[in-house]
Amino acid sequence: MKNMFLITLLLLGTAFTGLAQQAAPANQVYNFSLKDCINYAYQHQDTVINAQLDMKSADYKVRETTGIGLPQVSGSATFTDYVKIPTTLLPGQFFGQPAGTFVPVQFGVKYQSGLGLNLSQILFDGSYLVGLKASRTYKELSQRSYTRSKIEANVNVTKAYYQVLVSDEQVKLLDANINQLKQQVDQTVAENKQGLAEKIDVERLQVQYNNLVTRRENTVRLLALNYQMLKFQIGMPITAELVLTDKLESVQLADTPDATTDTTFYHNRIEYGLLETSKKLNELDVANKKANFYPKLKLNGNYNSSYQNNSFGNLYSMSFPSSYFGLTLDVPIFSSGQRINQLRQSKIAVLKSQNDLDNAKNGFLLQANAAHINYVNSLRSLDNQKQNQQLAQDVLNVSKIKYQQGVGSSIEVTQAQTALESADNDYIQALYNAMISKVDLDKAYGRIQ
Repeated sequence: MKNMFLITLLLLGTAFTGLAQQAAPANQVYNFSLKDCINYAYQHQDTVINAQLDMKSADYKVRETTGIGLPQVSGSATFTDYVKIPTTLLPGQFFGQPAGTFVPVQFGVKYQSGLGLNLSQILFDGSYLVGLKASRTYKELSQRSYTRSKIEANVNVTKAYYQVLVSDEQVKLLDANINQLKQQVDQTVAENKQGLAEKIDVERLQVQYNNLVTRRENTVRLLALNYQMLKFQIGMPITAELVLTDKLESVQLADTPDATTDTTFYHNRIEYGLLETSKKLNELDVANKKANFYPKLKLNGNYNSSYQNNSFGNLYSMSFPSSYFGLTLDVPIFSSGQRINQLRQSKIAVLKSQNDLDNAKNGFLLQANAAHINYVNSLRSLDNQKQNQQLAQDVLNVSKIKYQQGVGSSIEVTQAQTALESADNDYIQALYNAMISKVDLDKAYGRIQ
């Protein structure tokens, strides 16, 4: 009893230790760069994992198809207990009876059993050979689908990562504006106490300050949500702690992006590769339909051992074996036009696949040109918003100086502060658009693999 108690304690201790080890990663802090997030997504993002499982399934499909052309062996066993042995009527004259009479006779024994082994082997089947090629092409299709899933994960993770960086920059700009406005509010309150500023000036600035603080609080909550969105995109529990190590300054945005002169870049697009594989499958389907016009040859073999006895105990005391080998030739002769019409349908599917390829090529060229124009426009807008941001800051500084010197009004300062906040918001939006358009440009030209 004492030993059982010790064993129970040991098992419980092991269980709690295992639970503690499983719970430990929940408190882990992940310090991830953009590359780390992408690699993590490749390992944990559900669509990528499922695409990887599809590749394994396709590999098993190839093996399954290959096995069709290998020898097929099956066994069989039978047992029969004739409770009533079948009766056959024989003409009476066989036994010296008058003509027209019949004598009932029972043939067979009460117990019968059989053990058999069957063998079949395809010697020639055009459909099998085509199917073998099709299964390998299907595996190729699953591999390209896996690549497409990784590309989509890469794009989504990159955009989510950039969203966090931009939101964090927005919080910093709001902090700077809040600090700046707080100083102005304190200064105006002091001047109001000295009779140098009106109460309405204080209230106007206080309203603006309160709105700015509220906007910052809202932005901080959105930043937390953006972190959760990023963790969702990479397949990480949203309760985990994630710290981004890349900074906004590390994002490379070309000043003067040039349009590519390569007009065959669409071959780098995984979508184009998927369409090519789909066309290849349709071509193999045509070959399979043609194979249906050819004969099929198969080798068959059988070994069977029969057991018969009226005594169950002696049923297997004597066997009566039999065996054979043979060939089966299946020659298609006439199908009322079914095969030829099936072939014609498959050929039409190939033509449609080629049309899809041609249309996709034009679509990818158009998409790339549009992505390039959007990127150039976003860069120009970003540069313009940077200048506007600096101009708005200069206007605010001048308005403050004029107000302090008594040659300006508090309304001018308030308007200048509002213009700076608007310029900051426009800059943040332009920055995000430029970063996202860069991702779309790389995807359009097939640079993300």
